[in-house]
Amino acid sequence: MTRVLIVDDDLVQLRLTSEVANRAGFSAVTATSGRQALELLHADPRLGAMVLDLVMPDLDGMAVMEAMRRDGLATPVIVQTGHSSLDTVVTAMRQGAADFFVKPVAPERLIMSLRNALKLGELETMVRTDRSRLSGTMSITDIVTRAPSMDRVLSLSAKAAKSTIPVLIEGETGVGKELIARVIQGSGDRAGKPFVTVNCGAIPANLIESTLFGHRKGAFAGATYDQAGKFLEAHGGTIYLDEVGQLPMETQSKLLRVIQDGEIEPVGADKPVRVNVRIISATNRRLLNLTKAGAFREDLYYRLNVFPLYVPPLRDRMEDLPVLVNHFVARLAAEAGKRIVGISEPALTLLRGYDWPGNIRQLENAVYRAVVLSSAAYLEGADFPQIVALSAGRAEALRLTSTAPGPSAPVHIDEAIASLREVVDKGAVGDRFVAQSGEVAALADVERELIVFALRHYGYRMSRVARALGIGRSTLYRKLREYGLDEGLESDAAA
Repeated sequence: MTRVLIVDDDLVQLRLTSEVANRAGFSAVTATSGRQALELLHADPRLGAMVLDLVMPDLDGMAVMEAMRRDGLATPVIVQTGHSSLDTVVTAMRQGAADFFVKPVAPERLIMSLRNALKLGELETMVRTDRSRLSGTMSITDIVTRAPSMDRVLSLSAKAAKSTIPVLIEGETGVGKELIARVIQGSGDRAGKPFVTVNCGAIPANLIESTLFGHRKGAFAGATYDQAGKFLEAHGGTIYLDEVGQLPMETQSKLLRVIQDGEIEPVGADKPVRVNVRIISATNRRLLNLTKAGAFREDLYYRLNVFPLYVPPLRDRMEDLPVLVNHFVARLAAEAGKRIVGISEPALTLLRGYDWPGNIRQLENAVYRAVVLSSAAYLEGADFPQIVALSAGRAEALRLTSTAPGPSAPVHIDEAIASLREVVDKGAVGDRFVAQSGEVAALADVERELIVFALRHYGYRMSRVARALGIGRSTLYRKLREYGLDEGLESDAAA
């Protein structure tokens, strides 16, 4: 629920305005003076909008807006006053007011003004975020979040920004690891300096070394010119190594030397080159597991994991979903040239009921598709057909599971077989237990399939997987090794 600030020294008008806002689905926060309003804005700079009385005894509305501009507070302001004049309107708008009305205001007019101010705020946030991202000056205020679990992430990011300490960001695909890396850079001394991203998993093994460290002309077949490499491009700034766990072993040893000595050695070069680069790494696989399996150098792991950060998945911070949806709607609707105000409550309930395995990236794509499909002012559940289908599929699976025969007491084997046959005939089990030969699949194959399903269902959180399967963690890891599933073990930090 979006919080809006109502500021008025008239207690009766304050109560009436707050009640209108609350009935419209907002959460009204009240202040009776300009100074109190500024205190609340500083305490929570993410308030959605503010209805501000212009005439107050201690600090009037104009002075409040001037202080907001001085302090960098970007909350959209709707000014209200009991006295209307052209000069007042012009002055208020020049101070940055999004709207203006004279008391008393009709409830419908107030609600429309609040909604327009919120949309304007989303658009301004989008522009500001894009601008700061391109300039390398992203800050914590550019992150769209309301979840308490993200407060610790942002707090640690602010502390990491004060030094050049190596940072390792862990989290599932699509949670926003790169944004956190950009915030760390943009909040520190290297703000505005180069920020170079490298997807270590997308570069062929035979090109990764020259891509990172550069090469000299003639160093190998096809090297027809000198190439600086990503580290040299990032000189003075930050290099972001995404999916660092996929680096080949040989490249890992050279990366270790860069961290230790501050030097790179381009392929075919006669001598090393000094670089001044801050390293921020990220992975959706738990490096500790890869280290234990011998797939990642232990000494490099401890060099990169000096300051660890874990970004929780969207399903564990659903408080962010409404604000993220509104943020995406504002940006994507503007890009598509559509007048979409927001999302309906039933559609929002639908999105809240989905697990979002692809996290924020998947949510953004779903909203993008919905904006393209929609021809109304608000997005509805029908605009998210894929989410509806996935949610309905899960519900049907749960229904079949709950209605399948499950005796509460031991039964004779013949009776058990008959019961199982009945389930199969009803389609609750399906044909996944039947091999291509037409015979019943081997027990090991079925067990492997179940483990893979459980891993994906619980996001590779091993404690949860083990509990769901009714086995110990040591047994789970043993079976993973037996079935060749231990190579890509995911983070267990949220288990």
